[in-house]
Amino acid sequence: MRKEDCIIYKGIFFQIEWYYDAEGKSQPYDYYESCDLNQKRKFLMLCQRIGDFGKINDITKFRNEGDGIFAFKPQPDRYLAFFRRGKKIIVTNAYRKASDKMPPNEKNLALKNMEDYLNRNPDMEEETK
Repeated sequence: MRKEDCIIYKGIFFQIEWYYDAEGKSQPYDYYESCDLNQKRKFLMLCQRIGDFGKINDITKFRNEGDGIFAFKPQPDRYLAFFRRGKKIIVTNAYRKASDKMPPNEKNLALKNMEDYLNRNPDMEEETK
């Protein structure tokens, strides 16, 4: 994935982007591509809402998961992300929800990807929300 291809949605308040590693691979993008059109639409509607309005008040759709990680929650999927300076949200990883609690390995992957992203983009640190 090239930097130009990582933009999911550009709104008034935020630009939402896919995380990709140093080799250009993007797990959340690959997950998204594997979803059916209805699942994709649900996720894109949440991106549009936060991009254009700056927040999503419904915690069943978007929630702070702690440690700077947030979750977009289009049922039955989860897209984990973090806020970055410059009014950007970086989607770090995605998975299908299988239980009420977030699997620890998914949050750990989000934190690892956030650290990798910030190390490769040192002038752009995370923004706390």
